[in-house]
Amino acid sequence: MLLWIIGFSLLGSVGAVAGAAFLGMIPAGLKLAPAFAVTSTVLAGMVLFFVLEKLVLWRHCHDSECEVHGGAGPLILIGDAFHNFVDGVVIAATFLTSIPLGIAASLAVIAHEIPQEVGDFAILLDNGYGRTNALVLNSFSAAATLPGAVVAYFWLGETRGAVPYILAISAASFIYIAAADLIPGLHRRVTAAASLRQLLLLLAGIATIAIFHRGG
Repeated sequence: MLLWIIGFSLLGSVGAVAGAAFLGMIPAGLKLAPAFAVTSTVLAGMVLFFVLEKLVLWRHCHDSECEVHGGAGPLILIGDAFHNFVDGVVIAATFLTSIPLGIAASLAVIAHEIPQEVGDFAILLDNGYGRTNALVLNSFSAAATLPGAVVAYFWLGETRGAVPYILAISAASFIYIAAADLIPGLHRRVTAAASLRQLLLLLAGIATIAIFHRGG
């Protein structure tokens, strides 16, 4: 039963991860910096995470041929830390603008983080992390919100200039994870019923993120 729950969560997380990148991070970055700069950073970020995943795999595989170990775990933590750091920047910036706006932004961040963190937890479990270890690591990643808020509060001018590029790199990590690590696993079951379930859960993940970003 747990494997079924994790499998469904992973399917939903594919849509949530891709939705967060394409519906949230990239559009927000494009509002703050030139399109070429943002999209170039996304592309460079995907190359960076390709290299990083190779390094992670190399550390765990010492033979020329080895069993593939999912590299999505470390990458999801890095990408989520970037995202949570930016959330902290956004929360601090909005509170400095007005308290009502800050409260609204904080509620929006909490709302869109819930399905994403559940998906991240499922990904960590799928990549061999124990429940306690996955929970602790996910909590550390979520704690990146605090330094983001502190940095934004004291050095808002410098930090705001970096926000679109942090968003772009974070989006790159999520796109890479969805395309390279998660989606290929969905093709292992090719029956019509399995494919339909996959599609519906993928769309549900995207829709969840889209609903939360409509008001943003």
